[in-house]
Amino acid sequence: MQFGIFTVGDVTTDPTTGTTPSEHERVKAMVAIALKAEEVGLDVFATGEHHNPPFVPSSPTTLLGYIAARTSRLVLSTSTTLITTNDPVKIAEDYAMLQHLADGRVDLMMGRGNTGPVYPWFGQDIRDGIPLAIENYALLHRLWREDVVDWKGRFRTPLQGFTSTPRPLDGLPPFVWHGSIRSPEIAEQAAYYGDGFFANNIFWPKEHFQRLIDLYRQRYAHYGHGTPEQAIVGLGGQVFMRARSQDAVREFRPYFDNAPVYGHGPSLEEFTAETPLTVGSPQQVIERTLSFRDTFGDYQRQLFLLDHAGLPLKTVLEQLDILGEEVVPVLRKEFAVGRPAEVPETPAHGRPTLEVSS
Repeated sequence: MQFGIFTVGDVTTDPTTGTTPSEHERVKAMVAIALKAEEVGLDVFATGEHHNPPFVPSSPTTLLGYIAARTSRLVLSTSTTLITTNDPVKIAEDYAMLQHLADGRVDLMMGRGNTGPVYPWFGQDIRDGIPLAIENYALLHRLWREDVVDWKGRFRTPLQGFTSTPRPLDGLPPFVWHGSIRSPEIAEQAAYYGDGFFANNIFWPKEHFQRLIDLYRQRYAHYGHGTPEQAIVGLGGQVFMRARSQDAVREFRPYFDNAPVYGHGPSLEEFTAETPLTVGSPQQVIERTLSFRDTFGDYQRQLFLLDHAGLPLKTVLEQLDILGEEVVPVLRKEFAVGRPAEVPETPAHGRPTLEVSS
């Protein structure tokens, strides 16, 4: 099982100091966070893709390519690649190039994004979100697997005898996750192709994501990729930790209350009770994360959001130390207990493989 972090790359004022980082500072901070993730022994660093303020990661392959050159083990991923507003030809070529530069340490997560105005900026209509996701990925899937592609669809000009370059490393396309917080059609799409399904269970109660993951597992088996238990599932979540839970709550509260994504709504206590957001001691994070298996079954990837809502870089790096030293080693050990041998490992370069019993 893999453990890592993801960033949405927001530029947010620190509510405790009134300090707002520049875009340059925020981009550099994301790099520092990725390097720290490898240093403390995490497996994955993932970045979102946004094209609007207050977010800065508009070019994930540029960011990940730079990080690839400064790391040796970290899997480099996206927490959203906008399959709806990006040209699938450009996705195919950009991520194959990144795959070569990173020696295969690349996968990506398809998503529709969370910002409606992005669609017209890139010549699309948000009402076509689901059809765009389906058609564009169908083309991308072929571009990585067929040397010469003829294509005609609804949303882009036809292709005749087209070959995307470079070809995927070793002939193996990057592994793809399909991310969703609300759409059963995306769970169905992931199942149809035998790809991974990532439920970013930050905003809503676990029962909502349980329904989506159960649907994905059932349809994964329906399409003949394996048993429901062999489907490839990833989960997201946000945590904030201090040695004493009351200190964590006191320190994190102003950031939660003013967060651009979920601030000015339910209280911190209400949100942590109803969603997987965990603010407390390392032991509380361990117990809460381990409970996800009871709800969703054995899964392959757990990503944590640590740098949202204006938290200063120093604090985020402290959180990474806690995660790497006190939390993840326990999670690795406990998640391995009772994990069936037929449950696949998280995919690295190529397809996932079955666990090997020791």
